[in-house]
Amino acid sequence: MSLRLVTFDLDNTLWDVDTVIRRAEQTLRSWLRENVPEVVALYEGEGIAHIRRQVMAEHPELLHDLSRLRTEIIRRAIEATGRSGPESRALAHQAFDVFYEGRHQVHYFEHALEVLEELAGSYTLAALTNGNADFKRLGLDRFFSFGYCSADVGASKPAPDMFQAALKQAGVEPHLALHVGDHLHDDIHGAGSVGMHTVWVNLAEEEPEEMPTEPTTSVTSLDQLPDEIDTIRRGLAAARKP
Repeated sequence: MSLRLVTFDLDNTLWDVDTVIRRAEQTLRSWLRENVPEVVALYEGEGIAHIRRQVMAEHPELLHDLSRLRTEIIRRAIEATGRSGPESRALAHQAFDVFYEGRHQVHYFEHALEVLEELAGSYTLAALTNGNADFKRLGLDRFFSFGYCSADVGASKPAPDMFQAALKQAGVEPHLALHVGDHLHDDIHGAGSVGMHTVWVNLAEEEPEEMPTEPTTSVTSLDQLPDEIDTIRRGLAAARKP
């Protein structure tokens, strides 16, 4: 047998999530300014941070479900302006839909789509994310056979849950699977801890003082991925020869 499954982190591996979230937040605030103008003051001061702390203290499980977390924060902020419960809930869901649409306006890193297309011809690909990006909504289901987010498994990487769910669905042993990600702790340490091979996507060419787990290999450009993964595949094949 050979390498069969390649899983991918999404945010900051295939696109710059900070830019995406910043723009989505701007779109959300514009919508709120037009539809619930009295709530904007909470966003421009410390009020929204206080509400977020309250929600997290009361519902720590929402740390793994960013969509529900954001919706609840928006709902409480609107309710704090004096809107009724039913009205605040309806407005919060509308506001989140606006944010979520913006959250999917991504600009892929150079070579990202070409590399996914190439790899999908040789391996089963899957998406594993702590965020709330929907790979199907992005049209990436033409490459990814399936995907999990932290809300699906009730835990965020580096916890083993997401990796184990992917291995189980693909019917693949950890040593025949590989995870690609940018985060040394969440992605590389998490996947390595369950026995998967790992590729660290180091587009910024960082030189960390220490790594919680050494990656199998690393790349500084996404177009290097196919060759690096193929090297791992060939190494597995060679190791099985008598």
